Amino acid sequence: MRQSGAFGKAAVIVWRRWILPILLVLVLGASAAALVKIAFFPDRTEASVSPQAGVTDPVIAVERGSVVNALSLTGNVARDEEYSVRGEINGTVTAVHIGEGATVAAGQVLFTVKQDDPRKDIDILAPEAGEVTDLALVKGQITSVGTEIYTLTPARYHLLATVEPVQLYRLVNAPAEASVTITGGPAPFTCSGVRVQVTAEGTASVRCAIPVDQIVFAGLPATLDLALGQVDDALVIPVTAVTGGAGTGKVWVDAGDSAEPEERAVTLGVNDGTMVEVVEGLAEGDSIRQFVPGFIAPVDEVCYEVSPGVEQCESGMSW
Repeated sequence: MRQSGAFGKAAVIVWRRWILPILLVLVLGASAAALVKIAFFPDRTEASVSPQAGVTDPVIAVERGSVVNALSLTGNVARDEEYSVRGEINGTVTAVHIGEGATVAAGQVLFTVKQDDPRKDIDILAPEAGEVTDLALVKGQITSVGTEIYTLTPARYHLLATVEPVQLYRLVNAPAEASVTITGGPAPFTCSGVRVQVTAEGTASVRCAIPVDQIVFAGLPATLDLALGQVDDALVIPVTAVTGGAGTGKVWVDAGDSAEPEERAVTLGVNDGTMVEVVEGLAEGDSIRQFVPGFIAPVDEVCYEVSPGVEQCESGMSW
């Protein structure tokens, strides 16, 4: 009995000291070898049969819909620019009825001049209401046709709104009137004489005249709303599908037989910046490429919180 117990104890010692460590070394070595193979020697057969992902150009059908071309611009109220007034008669100033910086009404007498031929006294009147500055006449002075006699800053105001140059084509056939809303001011009212201005530096703006009976102040912020056009039950396509956008353009019609798309000229109508009316060149149900060839589709970025205070963002094609 004592010998068998001693033999069993010796076997346990041998197992723990020699056999078990050797087995652990063999297992760990096999695991390491497997990891090295996976990392540096992938299975070529499996990789060769895996499907290849591809991006195809999305195709859409030409449909009927409505397009409302309305443009809302932000701007400020400003006073009309001053201008110089020139004399229209030859003669001698016999009276000056105003002083420098005077506020005058339309038709108010500013000067009296004794005309040379025929000799008679003529009153020079203010052409419109405003402020008179830079007076160039004094009593007893001789004046002649074409001489600058004063500067008038009219009591007229306009709204000047900035516009992105990319929107200028939408303003080609802009209406003569627009709706003006002044922040904290009266109810919306109509301004007239809408016109587009583009400076030599490329800055674009839209200007319209504020009615003279409307009480406004220079510097007030305001919104200018323009109704540029509307069509209902018309053939419409996304602006991303067409090159051009004002009058004419080109789209790419898909025949559906894996062939290259057909480039086709189209006549365009109302454009709201997202959808555009097609007047000629397409029929309802035609299949066209949603994006012009070579167009990079917009990327949508999605962000989510992976842990408190840590955010991760991913992006992908919006379509």
